[in-house]
Amino acid sequence: MCLWRGNSMAPRFGAPTRLLAEEQVGSKVGRRNPLRTRKPGRLPHAIAATLVCCALLAPLAAQDLVIPVKVNLVHVVATVKNRAGQLVGSLHKEDFEIFDNGVRQEVAIFERQTDQPLSVALLVDVSGSTAQDLKFETDSAVRFVRALLSSRNSEDQVALYAFDDIVTQVHNYTRNIASLEAMLRQMHGSAGTSLYDAIWLASRDLELREGRKALVLVSDGGETTSKIDSHRALEAAQLADAVIYPVIVMPITNDAGRNIGGEHALQFMAEGTGGRTFLLSEGPQLDRAFSSIITELRTEYLLGYYPHGVPLTKERFHKLEVRLKSPELRASARNGYYGEAEANSGSPADQITLQPDSRKKR
Repeated sequence: MCLWRGNSMAPRFGAPTRLLAEEQVGSKVGRRNPLRTRKPGRLPHAIAATLVCCALLAPLAAQDLVIPVKVNLVHVVATVKNRAGQLVGSLHKEDFEIFDNGVRQEVAIFERQTDQPLSVALLVDVSGSTAQDLKFETDSAVRFVRALLSSRNSEDQVALYAFDDIVTQVHNYTRNIASLEAMLRQMHGSAGTSLYDAIWLASRDLELREGRKALVLVSDGGETTSKIDSHRALEAAQLADAVIYPVIVMPITNDAGRNIGGEHALQFMAEGTGGRTFLLSEGPQLDRAFSSIITELRTEYLLGYYPHGVPLTKERFHKLEVRLKSPELRASARNGYYGEAEANSGSPADQITLQPDSRKKR
């Protein structure tokens, strides 16, 4: 079982409360009939007051009644590259097209190089298989945190997680570079690898945060002890609107000694969230990968639309596609979100929601 371990900087959490479904207990509360408790003689006064209110509100009855209806905004974070793989950050709203379950949507919100606050969950694999490169990983992670938090947005924050056979939230979200660095320097590990548990748990924490969200994962791609599978881990990241950036350090470059299955699973999760996978043959290459991640995070477009005319299917997952009018450009964005399925009652317009399973409504 994957467990949370805490320290003085992060509360201790027990995995059973996070990995098991939340239970709701209902109860009936009795209400007294107010008419039975009124004092004698008060009823005529209540009737008179009601009549006065009706007389005052009568002119309003002839006016049109406007009832506000909440419409969910679906937002998509995207990066754009040209054929040479170079980031393009100077596009306009008219250059983008968004399709929800195959139906084109109108882009209602557009921000170039958005200044929305960024929350980054930094996950470091400290299992026994990464011991050889752990020092390179933590040294490079320190430089990554320094560069990321030196950005112009004072609301950007980083949280630190470590995982072997259990998952530890080493530090909560913060801008305190010195504190994060101290915890990175103390990292050590052993035993198995709960990779998918780490992604699931970090995504659940990211789901509660506002703004843009990214999950940067440093690992060799191995997976041995998770209770959560890769599909549930990906679903948690998509529900959190988090972009996954796996940085895979391969101690063995020969296919016979590598965890090809784990690498492919991480690539699949990165593509599903609009992220990018980095395959490195040695630890010192981490600086280049971290630098590329920071550049992409600072060159993101924020797109938003209100779903209209979207056909429902039997699946809760709504397929998203971001296209560019120029054939020379390619967009990277999450490939969908979780909404309602056609089996539910009501019209399609009523059923579409951004995240019906979210613990927090946004």
